[in-house]
Amino acid sequence: MNGTATVLIIDDDPTHLKIYGWIVNAAGYEALPALVNLDRIEFPQKRVDIVVMDYRLTGQITAVQAAELAQSLYPGAPIIVLSDVYDLPSDIAPYAQAFVRKGEPAKLVETLAKFSNRSEGFADTA
Repeated sequence: MNGTATVLIIDDDPTHLKIYGWIVNAAGYEALPALVNLDRIEFPQKRVDIVVMDYRLTGQITAVQAAELAQSLYPGAPIIVLSDVYDLPSDIAPYAQAFVRKGEPAKLVETLAKFSNRSEGFADTA
């Protein structure tokens, strides 16, 4: 990827959007928050290179529905499931290219680097 990779973060908790946005930005990516409300997701009108999404969403939208929407809006963007469950749930597995547990920011940055073709989780200097 050329330039700064954009990372869409899908979550129903505004605090989690801020925290993971800080982590993503500190690693040299552009964080794009997408808040899940009761029955909709506020998707940004920008290019998205990587999707990071929570598995446990409250309201009427399930994680699988959110993943399907993200795939349709951003085809080719890998989906990283970020959640406090112990293993990748089977219903979301067909959509996910990776799984990271919440509370493991170093692993999240490492996983972002893998999907953005970076050797490490910091901004490209070239």
